[in-house]
Amino acid sequence: MPTYLYESRPTDGSAPERFEVVQRMTDEPLARHPQTGERVRRVITGGLGIKRKPLRRSTKVNKSLAAATPCGCATAALTQATGRPAAALGRSHGGHSHRPHNHSH
Repeated sequence: MPTYLYESRPTDGSAPERFEVVQRMTDEPLARHPQTGERVRRVITGGLGIKRKPLRRSTKVNKSLAAATPCGCATAALTQATGRPAAALGRSHGGHSHRPHNHSH
């Protein structure tokens, strides 16, 4: 349940006091302090109100990035070093191989 911030509404010119109350979102805001009976108001805090475009995530894999292969080496670097595509190597380099993987998730 969320915690709401309230502040007293003194009529004698004194400084308002703030306190927190845990309430359901469906509960009505408090009109009076639960212990003193003094009038209160809910204080709205946080949030800048800025709305930005949502992040778009791609499911395409950029095979030239090191993160594209399980071992962390970029397939483009392997191709450049060997002159053959990494998938065609089939042999291991550095203790691992680059055989075509079945990525049907």
